Amino acid sequence: MELKGKNVVIAITGSIAAYKIPLLVRLLKKEGADVQVVMTPVARDFVTPLTLSTLSGRPVISQPFDALTGQWSNHVELGRWAHLMLFAPLSAASMGKMANAIADNFLTTLYIAAKCPVYFAPAMDLDMYKHPANQKNIETLQSYGNTLIQPQEGELASGLCGAGRMEEPEVIFDILKETLKKKT
Repeated sequence: MELKGKNVVIAITGSIAAYKIPLLVRLLKKEGADVQVVMTPVARDFVTPLTLSTLSGRPVISQPFDALTGQWSNHVELGRWAHLMLFAPLSAASMGKMANAIADNFLTTLYIAAKCPVYFAPAMDLDMYKHPANQKNIETLQSYGNTLIQPQEGELASGLCGAGRMEEPEVIFDILKETLKKKT
């Protein structure tokens, strides 16, 4: 329970690599961290909110407010609650929005409100990953003080092989755990 009392936001964007995130949530919870999952509406096509809310013990947030109840999800409060934020998998679309402060959904608005260390783990096909615009966005996010979790080379969902594969959950967990332990 080394992470007891540590608050982690995991922000999921639309990428097939989202299937890896439930394991990461489990690892963080097993160490005692409080985990809040936030996801873009497109991310819901890749991994279900039910799975993530069951593992995290918290309702998943994907909209600024609940259309049925009108309950507001306060991005500023959540940005102050978190000891660390992880954007994984981070799609090219969301990465571009974050790099350019385009706050048109809950996830990107939360990013701009963050007051804690931010880590990001891109996941996309190799040609997308290598595209100059994406490389520039990675550099921009790093210039803001965010930490890149480098994608790995390997087999991609397209069947191609190369850079763009999101790092494995166990490795991401180890990186986050070390950072959170230092923030005692």
